[in-house]
Amino acid sequence: MARNGKAISVKIPTIKLITALEAKLAQLEANYTKQDENEAKYQITYKAWQTKLAEFAIAHFSKAENIRTNYRSWNNSLNVDFDIITKDTDFPAEPQKDYEVIHSHSYREMKEEISNAIRILKMTDEETVNTTTYNAVARYL
Repeated sequence: MARNGKAISVKIPTIKLITALEAKLAQLEANYTKQDENEAKYQITYKAWQTKLAEFAIAHFSKAENIRTNYRSWNNSLNVDFDIITKDTDFPAEPQKDYEVIHSHSYREMKEEISNAIRILKMTDEETVNTTTYNAVARYL
């Protein structure tokens, strides 16, 4: 931790760092466990948004520009593609994910690194941790 060439030297209580890392590990595990549930809820919301989007497009078809059609006789299907300039405020807002997607390899790596840091910190007899050690685990806090 340096700013303008000046290093910051701080002693951090080891117990506080261990407690913070254990809390972060528990949060990481909980977030990873709930990820499928959160994704299922998001997909339901996303499908509802797609329905609203289709309803918006149908209601505003009179404003359509650049209409393109494609008829496929082999399966009797018609594809209609068009553009609508959306200056309206009633355009449905796209849902946002309120959670972070954690891939399994990232989860395993982060869990292993946090667990290793906790084990190492628990083995020390030092009451404080120096800034260099803190910087090594700070990205997880």
